[in-house]
Amino acid sequence: MRRLLLSFIMILVSAVVSMAQTANTGFVTVKDGHFDRNGKPYYYVGTNFWYGAILGSTGQGGDRNRLSKELDLMKRMGIDNLRILVGSDGKRGVTTKVEPTLQEAPGVYNDTILDGLDYLLHEMKKRDMVAVLYLNNAWEWSGGYGFYLEHAGAGVAPRPNEDGYPAYMNFVAKYATNEKAHQLFYDYVRFILGRTNRYTNTRYIDDPTIMSWQIGNEPRAFSTEVIPAFEKWLAEASALIRSIDPNHLISIGSEGSWGCENDYGCYERICSDKNIDYCNVHLWPYNWSWARKDHLIEDLDISCKNTKEYIDKHLAICDRIGKPLVMEEFGYPRDGFSFSMKSKTRGRDGYYGFVFNLVAENAYSGGKFAGCNFWGWGGLAKPRHEQWQVGDDYTGDPAQEAQGLNSVFASDKSTLKVVKKYVDKMSKL
Repeated sequence: MRRLLLSFIMILVSAVVSMAQTANTGFVTVKDGHFDRNGKPYYYVGTNFWYGAILGSTGQGGDRNRLSKELDLMKRMGIDNLRILVGSDGKRGVTTKVEPTLQEAPGVYNDTILDGLDYLLHEMKKRDMVAVLYLNNAWEWSGGYGFYLEHAGAGVAPRPNEDGYPAYMNFVAKYATNEKAHQLFYDYVRFILGRTNRYTNTRYIDDPTIMSWQIGNEPRAFSTEVIPAFEKWLAEASALIRSIDPNHLISIGSEGSWGCENDYGCYERICSDKNIDYCNVHLWPYNWSWARKDHLIEDLDISCKNTKEYIDKHLAICDRIGKPLVMEEFGYPRDGFSFSMKSKTRGRDGYYGFVFNLVAENAYSGGKFAGCNFWGWGGLAKPRHEQWQVGDDYTGDPAQEAQGLNSVFASDKSTLKVVKKYVDKMSKL
């Protein structure tokens, strides 16, 4: 009996010590299929702030005064989770592509953007915010797939604004099977994860300000024929990240079945990987033809209905594999499909409220729908042109999109009121 009692005490002490250590690390973790931060369940309403590293730089596009104001504004609202692009790839001066770029050629880096990323993480740490950092992109606006394919000798990537998206997608479907392109990406991953922040003197892999490394923004196979190769690449990428960094969460950045050629089996397989800690979905009612530009208010109900069905299908997979789900991209156009900051946002406010309430309901019931990041934070920006031009303010809409289409600006008081309502509701857990 004494021996059993002693064993029980030792197990109890070990568990308490382990819990205390986890609570003190500051890293966001996953326990029993739920996020945990500082020893407490973590459910959140966050946003996309893709241009944060550029804004934090001292070179072209940098504006640290604006960055400070933006972070303060978000923090006051309770937004503490920001999804951020590590950096753009390729040459400057390409219409519809983000600039300045970080990786100008494979292994050739723009130090001002690296400095901006360091500074951004430093400022976020001071405000107790966390970052989801994505490393690649399936789309043209930051290089990604097309950049790596070009430097692997696959030819010049078509530009969707000139050649159309079918031509672009046919080209980037080669990425899943191009080993040389993968190796160039892996070199980039090793470089970024091996970095030490020059402002905090903390290695990236030791910094709890980073919540998750994300393989890419909306990685796709772009062809059913290459799905096995696509799954293999994701598994290799997550294994590489885990071999370098044992501390942080790893996520894919997937749209869900929409990003898996509508193959839910593919989605379940990539999310089941032992190195993937949580699942993602993205959702775009207008882009997916659930809402028409001239009937945005009338189509709100069907958009919400379809959204719930889409989330529920992915939640069923999350329940089976025991991992939380984050809807980390979603948007709804301004009323009348207007790009003007002065236009109303009744449709968007209704859609956001619906999504936020789903997260809040899960938070109170202990469900696996753990968070969302709306797209995207425009904050204090003042768009000057519908098509972004060098020297214009960065908004939530990247260079390939009409400026103001999906941005939430500081002047969008009704939208921010909806955000604040649900952030406050979840903070009372």
